[in-house]
Amino acid sequence: MNSKTADMTQGPMLKQIVLYTIPIILTGILQLLFNAADLVVVGQYCGSISVGAVGATGPVINLITNLFIGFSVGAGVSVAHAIGAGKDDEVQRIVRTSIPLAFICGIILTVVGVSGAEFILKLMDTPENALKLSTVYMKIYFCGITSSMLYNFGAAILRAAGDTRSPLIHLTVAGIVNVVLNLFFVIVFKMNVAGVALATAISQTLSAVLIIRTLMKRNDSCKLVLKEMHIYARQFLKILRIGFPAGIQGSLFSISNVLIQSSVNSFGSVAMSGNAAAGNIEGFVYTAMNSVSQSALNFTGQNHGAKKFDRVKKTAFISLGFVFTVGLLMGVSAYVFSRPLLSIYISDSKEAIEYGVVRLLYICVPYCMCGIMDVSTGLLRGLGSSILPMIITVAGVCGFRVLWIYTVFRIPEYHSLETLYLSYIISWTMTFAVQITIFAVLLKIKKIKAMKSV
Repeated sequence: MNSKTADMTQGPMLKQIVLYTIPIILTGILQLLFNAADLVVVGQYCGSISVGAVGATGPVINLITNLFIGFSVGAGVSVAHAIGAGKDDEVQRIVRTSIPLAFICGIILTVVGVSGAEFILKLMDTPENALKLSTVYMKIYFCGITSSMLYNFGAAILRAAGDTRSPLIHLTVAGIVNVVLNLFFVIVFKMNVAGVALATAISQTLSAVLIIRTLMKRNDSCKLVLKEMHIYARQFLKILRIGFPAGIQGSLFSISNVLIQSSVNSFGSVAMSGNAAAGNIEGFVYTAMNSVSQSALNFTGQNHGAKKFDRVKKTAFISLGFVFTVGLLMGVSAYVFSRPLLSIYISDSKEAIEYGVVRLLYICVPYCMCGIMDVSTGLLRGLGSSILPMIITVAGVCGFRVLWIYTVFRIPEYHSLETLYLSYIISWTMTFAVQITIFAVLLKIKKIKAMKSV
């Protein structure tokens, strides 16, 4: 395979960013389509309770996994910085450190997820009629989580090197396998949610094998040699310095989502079903926007490593405009076509569909604000700052939502799903305003330091 590192520090930026981002968007959307197949299959063949049971596990899974997925962010940023600075030996050491680290993270997650599934779901007030199904789904899902970690770390390395095509191809292959196995396990073997969880675990393993194989076949500094894998202390600490705050941010972000999911659960299993289906539709919009955030992170990372701060600034302007446009168009479209989209997931409850419509109105229509918030986070991380966006996001998103739930949402006349969802748009807007201000100040400081060092 003829593979080489892409140079993000030269050339026309708008074209580069768009061409770089499109495969990431397609990868994310394909991943969600395959994940949506889980909900569609159980919804059509097992009923809305099974849809709610699978959907209720999402915030819990994210809560447990986000800390370790943050390490993959650290690996990607570290690779981007080293590539931008032209340090091939550094890139090699980061790659050799990242893969065994991913494996260790996966083993830890398997133990925690399998042993703690039922306990955590009970803490979330998961309805009794969905608890058993949710627990089964989570336990099987976490049996395949090591493969998911290997894929995430591998994809982060490839994208930092400019390769967004390979993760797309691998995910397409694994996703097709996932859909086929979903239908086989649920329709033929009548396995309900256990079938879709098993299909997910198998497809994740396939994607991990493919991504590792791609790294092994590269002919640049990102080439992975299995016998040379080793956790190098300095490279591990850099991954940890960037990845740990990103992981903490993701985990604390998930805590607020778990509290919101618990609040939704209090409205009953029908509301759970509508919320789960709407959340899956939202995922397509979020994934497209988050893809722009990943592009902003890697373009900023390489140009920061090369000390080309004017290109960092241009990356910010292009990425913010790009994500706002994508988020607005996709978010409004999701709401306009909400009922036919929701009916794909839910076939036995018009009430559940109406619950989903409400969520899409309050969250999807203004979703572009979440997009620009995420891009500002990516810009800060690309500059090597991971603690600042963590603090800002924890306070502006997590802290605000928790405060909202325990104050405004508890007022009887405001105790509604509409009030609950309103906390999203307010938290996105506040957090973005602070983060983009910090980015502008930090960029100016780094540019001044770079000029003084010349």
